[in-house]
Amino acid sequence: MRIRAAVRAALRSVPPSPAQRDEDPGPHGRPRPLVLVALSGGADSLALAASTAAEAAGAGVRAGAAIVDHGLQPGSAAAADRAAEQAASLGLGPVIVQRVEVESGPASVTGGVEASARAARYEALREAAEKTGAICVLTAHTRDDQAEQVLLGLARGSGTRSLAGIPASRMLDSGVLVLRPLLDERRGVDRATTEAACAELGLEPWNDPHNSDPSFARVRVRAHALPLLERQLGPGFADALARTADLAREDADALDELAREQLRGIPAPDLSVAELASLPAALRHRMIRLAASEWFGSQLSREHTLAIAALVTAWRGQGPIHVPGLVVSRAGDRLTLAAREAPPAQ
Repeated sequence: MRIRAAVRAALRSVPPSPAQRDEDPGPHGRPRPLVLVALSGGADSLALAASTAAEAAGAGVRAGAAIVDHGLQPGSAAAADRAAEQAASLGLGPVIVQRVEVESGPASVTGGVEASARAARYEALREAAEKTGAICVLTAHTRDDQAEQVLLGLARGSGTRSLAGIPASRMLDSGVLVLRPLLDERRGVDRATTEAACAELGLEPWNDPHNSDPSFARVRVRAHALPLLERQLGPGFADALARTADLAREDADALDELAREQLRGIPAPDLSVAELASLPAALRHRMIRLAASEWFGSQLSREHTLAIAALVTAWRGQGPIHVPGLVVSRAGDRLTLAAREAPPAQ
């Protein structure tokens, strides 16, 4: 089964645990690291949970589950409890249900309810890992999710990093590793694959009402945009988008690493104009964004980056550039970044 093969490969990459709260020794007498499956009860996560339960022992890990109840629709608590029962029936343990509150009003983070729910979900997964001593969380994003993400990135006019889609792995601030086995391009696991796996195993998935709510951009892409493009441009369009993410990620990773190499050893807050001018635009812009981020924690938009780059490539004595958290100015052959003071309270 493709899902089990993808999970098997992912579990082999789980790093050894330096210390486990519940020391359950493996075949060589060492504690087996604990991984948690992020389980919603939907077909994708249920298929992932079943495959992880089947593959864990052979991979030398223990497997549990973390269920996050966002409380965004009636019956969500019962759905979370049902997912916990399914996890236990598959042999996963420990099983943790985390109930969170999602901001949905004007105070919610940029991106509305979807972004707020995502932030709350990953915080809950981080807490679940901390409670159980897990060093890794598995999420059930599929190639269909990847295609949707690329199309959303195209609609926003985003760059290579956004078109790279959902990364196959990421590290949370707490040091917990997030792995997404079903994104593996070699396995080609899509939504139809996970639904078929659940049917074969006799597992009954939960259908989240939000997955059919057209007020969410992702739902409109899934239910309308992608099917239309598949009909108009031919079958395989979603697969092509997912492959685009794979290619874009390779390019973005390489360019980011080159930019880090260029920035390494340069003390804040000055950059050499001559050095920046000698670089291709893709590297120059990355160096500017990276310096702003690593030195001052400032996240620059495309417009901000281009305005700063103009001090290098189109300088005619213009004054400093004010961007969120930063003031960037040029004096001779030096580009200087300085923290921007907050405006006085009214």
